[in-house]
Amino acid sequence: MSHPHPELPAPAAPAPNTLRVVALGGLGEVGRNMTVLERDGRLLVIDCGVLFPDEAHPGIDLILPDLAYVEDRLGDIEAVILTHGHEDHIGAVPYLLRGKPDIPLIGSQLTLALVEAKLKEHRIKPYTLVVSEGQRERLGHFDVEFLAVNHSIPDALAVVVRTSAGTLLHTGDFKMDQLPLDGRLTDLRAFGRIGAEGVDLFLTDSTNADVPGFTAPEREISSAIDKVFRHAERRIVVACFSSHIHRVQQVLDAADKAGRKVAFVGRSMVRNMTIAAELGYLHVPRGVLVEAKRLADLPDNQVVLVCTGSQGEPMAALSRMANRDHQIDVGPGDTVLLASSLIPGNERSVYRVINGLMRLGANVVHKGTAKVHVSGHASAGELLYMYNVVRPRHVMPVHGEWRHLQANAALAVATGVAPENVLVVEDGVVVDLTDGVARVAGVVPCGYLYVDGSSVGEADEGLLKDRRILRDEGFITCIVVIDAANAAIVAGPEIAARGFAEDADVFDAVIPQVERALKEALAEGVVDEVQLQQIMRRTVGRWVGGKIRRRPMIIPVVVEA
Repeated sequence: MSHPHPELPAPAAPAPNTLRVVALGGLGEVGRNMTVLERDGRLLVIDCGVLFPDEAHPGIDLILPDLAYVEDRLGDIEAVILTHGHEDHIGAVPYLLRGKPDIPLIGSQLTLALVEAKLKEHRIKPYTLVVSEGQRERLGHFDVEFLAVNHSIPDALAVVVRTSAGTLLHTGDFKMDQLPLDGRLTDLRAFGRIGAEGVDLFLTDSTNADVPGFTAPEREISSAIDKVFRHAERRIVVACFSSHIHRVQQVLDAADKAGRKVAFVGRSMVRNMTIAAELGYLHVPRGVLVEAKRLADLPDNQVVLVCTGSQGEPMAALSRMANRDHQIDVGPGDTVLLASSLIPGNERSVYRVINGLMRLGANVVHKGTAKVHVSGHASAGELLYMYNVVRPRHVMPVHGEWRHLQANAALAVATGVAPENVLVVEDGVVVDLTDGVARVAGVVPCGYLYVDGSSVGEADEGLLKDRRILRDEGFITCIVVIDAANAAIVAGPEIAARGFAEDADVFDAVIPQVERALKEALAEGVVDEVQLQQIMRRTVGRWVGGKIRRRPMIIPVVVEA
């Protein structure tokens, strides 16, 4: 089994008859999925999504794939293929198109509608091509075919890329629900047909590779949702992804049976569900849907609110309700339904929201207490089926953390793929497919690209380190006024601290030490402000580290009289 190595060299120029594959996101993490294919100097991009920040990224709004690999080659991109409309697959498209708005976007009807709505907010009018399963398009050096797959959003597609160097099959996100709400199955016959032709490199969804068995059908949870609606005494608040059309459909149907009215809360939820309804992917029962402002006129036992925040996002509607920072007050007797799975890394945020809602008296129903959600990703049993249907020569697991990639790799080996033909790689590792043979060819720089307010890419690890220090360790300023001509201290040192549990007078003990260090430096002829600031920083830092066991940010200020 192939593994990345820190000392991998930069890749050489692709050999003749080579299809180069570079994942710029989605390998080693759940999110920011983006894969770049290169053939004879031309590029084809599959997905371009975002990763949502966690506690290690204070102040960051979004994390993008590292676009540096393509930003100087935007003119070489034949198209961007979008497998489906989730944010972790389409969220970064506006930032890619900033450099070249006319890059063609290819995807299903719903996917492109969601992307176009997002791009409209960025004042970008895209060039799009709507495709459907079974369709085949020639994109420069790439012969591309689209296959139907089932997922937690309608209109998801897998992508087959045929070149003279070999055939690549990318599943996107998928599962094998045999009773899908929209009747759209993962097309195993098409996968079998492609497999019979020969798949040289298989990129397959790893998100649930470590979950045994099979993902339960969506239809099985309808009864659980109906039960919640029957027993709820007052208002019902449902939290899910703003793109989870299937789950919203089940909520609308349950509300119709229970005689309740539904209102969407939140800009993204309203926008996406409006698009889905207009395109026929969401069927709204007559008289069920109302505007949020009308809810005040309805009895509590007739109200259903559908909002975002199922992952504990701090600015989402549900989190703000839990913090009493929303126009909707959740209280005793209300029922909150979290209709989603936990994305790895979000557990603490989600449980914090659940605790906050329960503290307010709400009854919280989630996947851990009732069968109100099923995953949109294939479990181990489904992946085994897929490997046996496709019979690929080489496998490159995608879409998942390292543990997911490894679990997926083990499944591939179990079905007969040679261990040396399973390439477990991380973001930035280059894989070359030459004459049907795949191998690791090197690595390209591939870091995080941060969106911080209006800036893109300006925030770096140094800035985040400073923010984490300010958040976790506190902040100290030390000010002194000197007379450089006479080598004397005129005023100070004065110390101000923020973020410390100790009283301010605890820092009085370090002032004589700072004063002594400065006097010694001045006596030796040191009058440079930078040098004096360094002396102050070292003195204060040494004392705080030993006395208080903290490593705060220290800002020394030297003023000349």
